[in-house]
Amino acid sequence: MSIEEIRSLFPITEKAVYLNSASQAPLNTLVYDRLQKHLKTELNPVGKKAFDRNNIRGLLAKLLGGAPEEYALVTSTGVGLGIVAQGVDLKKGDNIVIPEYEHWNNNYPWLQLKEKGVEIRFAKINKDLSIDPASIEKWVDTNTRIVAIAAVRFNSGFRPDLAAIGKIAHMNGALFVVDAAQAAGMTPIDVEKYQIDVMAGCGFKWLLGMHGTGFLYVSKRVLNKITPVLPGMYAADKSDDNLTYHEDSRKFETGTIAYSLFDAWSDGLHLLLHIGIDTIYEKALEHTDLLIKGLREKGFKIVTPTKKRNERTAIVHFNTGSLETTKILFEKLKKENVLVTLQANNIRVSPNFFNTHTEIRKFLSLVSN
Repeated sequence: MSIEEIRSLFPITEKAVYLNSASQAPLNTLVYDRLQKHLKTELNPVGKKAFDRNNIRGLLAKLLGGAPEEYALVTSTGVGLGIVAQGVDLKKGDNIVIPEYEHWNNNYPWLQLKEKGVEIRFAKINKDLSIDPASIEKWVDTNTRIVAIAAVRFNSGFRPDLAAIGKIAHMNGALFVVDAAQAAGMTPIDVEKYQIDVMAGCGFKWLLGMHGTGFLYVSKRVLNKITPVLPGMYAADKSDDNLTYHEDSRKFETGTIAYSLFDAWSDGLHLLLHIGIDTIYEKALEHTDLLIKGLREKGFKIVTPTKKRNERTAIVHFNTGSLETTKILFEKLKKENVLVTLQANNIRVSPNFFNTHTEIRKFLSLVSN
């Protein structure tokens, strides 16, 4: 597809410079049109076909690796990780290792386990906000049951070495759990290549869906190490007096989901597969090459780690040096219909594959220190 064809699918590109996909991807016409089609069947449900959950599972497997039956459909990243946190048999004396300053969805589910006497160990990150696998390894021991980390950090855009960290977890008999909210759909992920045991993500960011869509991947290797905590009607064989869970990740599904949203989401996933994640990721790096160079030339403080290109993503954090002037700059951009996020003390810029170099240059022309 040409860039013109791609941009025609995202109406926001006609009205604004949208550099905010790390918060939420703008709705595209493919997903919108499929949603409208689904809703029309609800107006006249005579002869309506049942929603095919396996369609979404298959698309996720093509995009992220693994088998379709290893994916459960959930409503958010936090729900997926919460199911795992409550489903693993943990006891007093066990510990969980996560880097400090993870997103709350990859923090709160584990912190709640302190009530059971589980120790939560926060591995230190580097001053430049990067993460060394060695800093994770320092905290892992024979009592470590879970090592959890984001595939891309929401507060810096850093992309850690999942393969190395997963190896550390497995060498110590721990589950390797990944929060893919800021990675799936933007960076290449292969759950088998990285030996990921559990991965959760949401549809409304880089995966081009809407709020209320998400997934939980549980590898066949660890399926029996996690007990379902809220089994719904699709988690087991239909029976009135016996609970026999499905022998795959369906057993973690909690019940009825918003079929209209998941059905519409499938067209967003088809678009990603058509363009290709490698192409999307390379586009992300091209955009951030321009952003980082331009922001440096203008004297801004770049918060995102930039030493290694393969540790970068489509997310760049920067500031003016003071919170007051950073806020002023954010408001200036908003007035010019350049949409970014003000997060903590920084501005977060997160272009997507539908953005152009011209838009990046417009953004840079509007910022000054």
